[in-house]
Amino acid sequence: MLQRICFWLLLIGTSVVQAHAFETLARSAWVYDVATQTVLMAKNAQTPYPPASMSKLMTINMAFEAIADGRITPETRMTVSTKAREMGGSTMFLDEQDRPTVSDLVQGMIINSGNDACVVIAEGLAGTEEAFAAQMTKRAAVLGMRHSTFKNASGWPADGHRMSMEDLGLLALRLIDEFPQYYSIFAQKEFDFADRAPDNRFNRNPLLKLDIGADGLKTGHTQEAGYGLVGSAVQGDRRIILVLSGMVSEKMRATEAEKLVNWAFRQFSLKTLVAAGTPVVQADVWMGVQNSVNLVPAFDVRRLLPAVGTSNVTAEVIYDGPIAAPIAAGMVLGELRIKIMGFEETTVPLVAQTDVLAGGMFKRLETVFTLLKKRLFLSNTAQ
Repeated sequence: MLQRICFWLLLIGTSVVQAHAFETLARSAWVYDVATQTVLMAKNAQTPYPPASMSKLMTINMAFEAIADGRITPETRMTVSTKAREMGGSTMFLDEQDRPTVSDLVQGMIINSGNDACVVIAEGLAGTEEAFAAQMTKRAAVLGMRHSTFKNASGWPADGHRMSMEDLGLLALRLIDEFPQYYSIFAQKEFDFADRAPDNRFNRNPLLKLDIGADGLKTGHTQEAGYGLVGSAVQGDRRIILVLSGMVSEKMRATEAEKLVNWAFRQFSLKTLVAAGTPVVQADVWMGVQNSVNLVPAFDVRRLLPAVGTSNVTAEVIYDGPIAAPIAAGMVLGELRIKIMGFEETTVPLVAQTDVLAGGMFKRLETVFTLLKKRLFLSNTAQ
């Protein structure tokens, strides 16, 4: 029989308030707390917009994947085509005589926002930029980026070249989680290939200049897209990812991004609601040497709560009981559903705290006798 038990999991104060909402000036935005997998803000976050150079993150991801599966190495040298050399906008100032390494090109894409570097990578991995863009679109769909279509490798304005802010945020999370050995490049302040770009050697990410824990990722700008940013910052044991687009100036982008980082860290604090191994409920056991078993979370249950004011957290335990023995410690037997005002409901698996062996013959007879007594009682009551 399905058992449902509702209770106050944690109560701080006596009333409920939500964290102060942030009204961003960005056309679209997405803010995410990594530790708790919580979306703190979503404004037009699933709407595809021109991503400008922020879409270079997908080209970078494709390069990292190619390194991971052995197709190239950071030391692999690539050929520079005339098409790459003729790219406008931000560049590494490559020419056909160069044989840059993949490492050079990755730094050029991240720090210099080199459109020429993107074309070199694309042609080196897929033969043509068009074929590479098709591969990017296909790979994005596999990765769960549902609102992304690529027409080139650089984010150069093109009909149909679109990404949502949510997709950009998910891509940033992937780069952080899957490629930690390369992620420090996103915090690198400058790079000048062959001393050719003294005026374009600095990383454009405005958050890196501030003492707020920022360590990535990428800016973007075109007339159609406006000014945008994919950023990430770490403070204490929390990391947040933010994406915004459609700002009207570099200054507004920098100011709004800083405000979003401060809001995400200052309005919310990370709390342990239930420590790993703490009994949440005592579930009945069927045909076991013990009549019950404690259900516990296998890991600390940590969630974001408003940093100031009061809040309450309700929870519901759900399991199918009584639970038949034998039971092994660590076996998933139920779930804890947590409800915090202002956030989506989350679910945590609950496991058996201890082993429970199956009962012997006497235990079985005892159980059968108990059931017969209950049925007899119910029958007499009905009469």
